[in-house]
Amino acid sequence: MKTGPRNLITDVDGIKVGNAHDATLKSGVTVLCADDPFTASVHVMGGAPGTRETDLLAPDKLVTDIDALVLSGGSALGLDAASGVANALRAAGIGFDFKGQKVPIVPAAILFDLLNGGDKGWTDNPYAGLGATAWRSRDDHFDLGCAGAGYGAMAGPVKGGLGSASVVLEDGVTVGALVAVNARGAPAPDGVAHFWAAPWELGDEFGGLGPAAAGAGTNVLLEDGFTPSQNTTIGIIATDARLDKAQCQRLAVAAHDGFARALVPSHTPFDGDLIFAASTGARELDTPMTDAVGLGHAAATVMARAIARGVWEAVGLPGDPVPSFRDLHQI
Repeated sequence: MKTGPRNLITDVDGIKVGNAHDATLKSGVTVLCADDPFTASVHVMGGAPGTRETDLLAPDKLVTDIDALVLSGGSALGLDAASGVANALRAAGIGFDFKGQKVPIVPAAILFDLLNGGDKGWTDNPYAGLGATAWRSRDDHFDLGCAGAGYGAMAGPVKGGLGSASVVLEDGVTVGALVAVNARGAPAPDGVAHFWAAPWELGDEFGGLGPAAAGAGTNVLLEDGFTPSQNTTIGIIATDARLDKAQCQRLAVAAHDGFARALVPSHTPFDGDLIFAASTGARELDTPMTDAVGLGHAAATVMARAIARGVWEAVGLPGDPVPSFRDLHQI
């Protein structure tokens, strides 16, 4: 396997990503869109998700294409980011056309970052504005770590962040991942400067630290002030392979293996862990049934790498309740 030229989800041709954050709030929004409406579905494995318009992504529902996907901080309050994106899309004349009325389709998911040291004393919800700003900033290149929906994220004992990675398969199909890492689970064994995702690292994209020694473990007990709802990892897997909604859903299911490879534990009853899957449809698959196996493996692998990259790229900010991975291990 090899990465795309950027090693970002935007290596999938036509995909764009925009970020926006508020440093005082210590939270932010990430928006993924494409040059044209695209096919998408979702799979939720956490026990406490926060979402908008995910029901319509089921294979048996009418809508076939969407206009954008939103990942946001702010817990349930952050769902307002999707309204900001939808308003910006409508103002630009983008959306499902029904008798001259444009209705943008913008599914969204949120993570809990309300206890990360930021100032949450606002009276007017800031997330709609952040969503619109993120959409307007969409580009092929975007920041990782403390950026967008990952700006104020935490991952177990260290800072979380926004991560992305890509892979180009032998047949030319590209698969990319985008993830806001805000997990209860840890990205590395206790006290060890080696990521769980290390076996799948390409080059030194998250430090080249190598795998942990055999027998390394992690303490998963709910201690040190942990309370439910202080976590959730939300992500997007995208490809240029032509997939329908049912195939996108299966791709999202497979990508969840990347969560389990990179975060221990994952998919807990208190997490809202979910993955959207998106297809631009630019490449027809020669053998869709058998190609699905390779796509699923690629999705899991690239998601694990994106999670580790998000943690690796995070830096310490004033008032953080936990250190960054590199600060903790003095790297």
